Amino acid sequence: MSSSLSVSVALCTFNGSAFIEEQLVSVLEQSEPPAEIVVSDDSSNDSTLAVVSRVFGDWRTRHPGVPLELKILRNPVGLGVVANFEQALGACTGDLLALCDQDDRWHPRRLERMAREFERRPSLTLLHSDARLIDGDGQPLGLTLFQTLGVTDAVKRVEHGGRAFELLLRRNIVTGATTMLRRALFERSRPFPDAWVHDEWLAMTAAIGGGVDVLDEELVDYRQHGGNQIGVTTLDINGRAGRLRAPRTLRNERLLARAEALAERAPLLVPEPAPDVIRAVTEKRAHEQARSMLPAARMLRGVPVLREWCTGRYSRFGRGAQDVLRDLVQPV
Repeated sequence: MSSSLSVSVALCTFNGSAFIEEQLVSVLEQSEPPAEIVVSDDSSNDSTLAVVSRVFGDWRTRHPGVPLELKILRNPVGLGVVANFEQALGACTGDLLALCDQDDRWHPRRLERMAREFERRPSLTLLHSDARLIDGDGQPLGLTLFQTLGVTDAVKRVEHGGRAFELLLRRNIVTGATTMLRRALFERSRPFPDAWVHDEWLAMTAAIGGGVDVLDEELVDYRQHGGNQIGVTTLDINGRAGRLRAPRTLRNERLLARAEALAERAPLLVPEPAPDVIRAVTEKRAHEQARSMLPAARMLRGVPVLREWCTGRYSRFGRGAQDVLRDLVQPV
C-alpha cells in the first residue's frame, strides 16, 4: 500500500470453499492491496485451502511485482472462531489489522478508505463501518447492517464524539467483518476472555481508551446464507417478539460472565483506565448480577426488577424498557 502504515488481513476459514474464492479475490483486488494476508484455517475438511492456494497463485502470476505475502496456518484440531481469530491476528505483522470473514465480499476501496483514517488520526485505535447485506447468491437483501442493528444517526453521533464506551456498555454495535484496528490494540487486548467474542472484546478495550469511531459507509457485502458461524439478527417487530419468547437463562449467564471478565481485566489494561471507567464496569457487573438472580417465577420478578430500574442501570447498561420487559416475561 502507498500508505505509510502497513496493513495485514486476518482471514479465518472453516469449510469455506463455497465463498472463499470470491472473498479472497475481493481482498487481492483492493485499490491498495495489503502487505500481508494471514489465512488461519480451523481444521477444514473441504477444499478451502486448495482454493486459497489456487486463487493466490493465479493472482501472483498476474501481479509478480506486488509485495504481498500470503501466510497459511493450519489447525490440526479446531480452535473455534474466537481463538482462531486470535491466532490469525497474532501472526500478523502489519501496523493495521483488518478482520476478514471467509464468506463476505469487500468493496474495492475498503482498505484504502480505512487506512487513510488511521493515518489522519493518530489517536484512532479501532474503526468499523456499515455493510450491505447480501444473500448466499450475492444478491442485495435491501438492508444495511446498521439498519438491522438499529444503529441510528444519534448512536453514530455519540460514537463520533468519542463516547463509544457508553454505547458498548449497553450493547455491541461493532461487527468484526467491517473492522480495522491498530496492532498495538490487539497486543493490549490479548488474551481474549473466554466469555467474549473477539470483535466485541477488541471494540470494548479500544473504547476504554477512547479510540473507537465509525464510518457511515458500506465497505463490505456481509453475506447471510444460513451457515454463518456468527451472523446478524434483526431488531424488527418479529425479532423483538422472538427475544421475549426466548429462554433467559443462558443469555443472562453469558451477560454476567462477560461483565465479570470485563471487571477483572479492565484494571489490568495498559495504560490503566480512568477511575470512572473502573466504576462503570463494576456497576455493569452489579447490574448483570441482579438480573441473573431474578426468580424463575414471573410473578415474583416485579419487585426486584423495579428495584433495579430505580438504580438507573437498565438504561446505563442495557436497552432500558426493552430489557425490563424481557426480565419480566422471558421464560427460564
